[in-house]
Amino acid sequence: MNISIVSLTEKGRLLSEKTADFLKTGHIVNRYCFGKHSDDSAESFDDIRNLVRRIFPETDGIIFICACGIAVRMISECIVSKISDPAVIVIDDCGKFVIPVLSGHIGRANRLAEVIAENIKAVPVITTATDTGKKFSPDSFAIANDLIITDVNNAKLIASAILDGKKIGLVTDYECRNIPPEISAESTEYGIYIGSENLNPFPVTLCLVPKNIVIGIGCKRGIPVEVIEKRISESLVAAGMLPERICGLATIDVKSGEKGIAEYCHKNNISPDFYTAEELADVKGDFTVSEFVRQTVGVDNVCERSAVKSGGRLVMRKSFGEGVTVAAAERNIIIDFWRKVL
Repeated sequence: MNISIVSLTEKGRLLSEKTADFLKTGHIVNRYCFGKHSDDSAESFDDIRNLVRRIFPETDGIIFICACGIAVRMISECIVSKISDPAVIVIDDCGKFVIPVLSGHIGRANRLAEVIAENIKAVPVITTATDTGKKFSPDSFAIANDLIITDVNNAKLIASAILDGKKIGLVTDYECRNIPPEISAESTEYGIYIGSENLNPFPVTLCLVPKNIVIGIGCKRGIPVEVIEKRISESLVAAGMLPERICGLATIDVKSGEKGIAEYCHKNNISPDFYTAEELADVKGDFTVSEFVRQTVGVDNVCERSAVKSGGRLVMRKSFGEGVTVAAAERNIIIDFWRKVL
């Protein structure tokens, strides 16, 4: 996560420093301190409203160390949607309480609050109904397992049904572990489908689509990122797959310096995999052969082989256009209902 910590007082500055120290392991953390209570490792600010306007759309989470009312007033004009809004957390100046106030499930604010509270010896104040009732939360479950929520309204209906004590059905294309008691394999009014098909096995179905597609790519030298992004998106849509499912990208090592590929991966927060021609040639499978590609880079196919090497099962064969070849493979996943993020 890309996390911003905002503090107003000297005690808040010290607490922001302490919080940043343990969050920096695995996360990008930026500190913002009010002018007269700043330090060399933080960005100083004088107008908190202007600061929040700037960082709100650019960060995954904002931690305010101040009164809860101040934080609420500062974010009020920035809030757009529970799908896109960052996690917002408030810690009091004395570090006694950690309160998630926005995007508790999808934004992971609840879990982040628990992690912070554990590290600073504070009390996490969680107020979402499924958490306080110790019930299964479809939002949190989806985020923890990298599942795309295709219908937010149905997610709300499922959560409400769980709170009403109703059993929730489950149809899945993937192995599942630690299924909670609220979830049943029986036919019910409300249910969850986990898979890549457009299925609605229940009258009210929450479709959760896995983010497990690896793109294999090949391209001519100097192809701009806009063309790469367009070709990848068009190829997946034509194959009936959501571009949001992409979790990785792979290609041959001679393309490791391609600016367009690097920019695409940075923009989409993807760590690319690069393989030698020898490694790709060793990949087993039925691939589209190109003698021109073999003569150019030393292996008969780059995009399909690299997708399979990094991902697993080939689900989209090579397509070519505008100097870019694209293929896709699906990684095998195991769904764990106990999995947590952070």
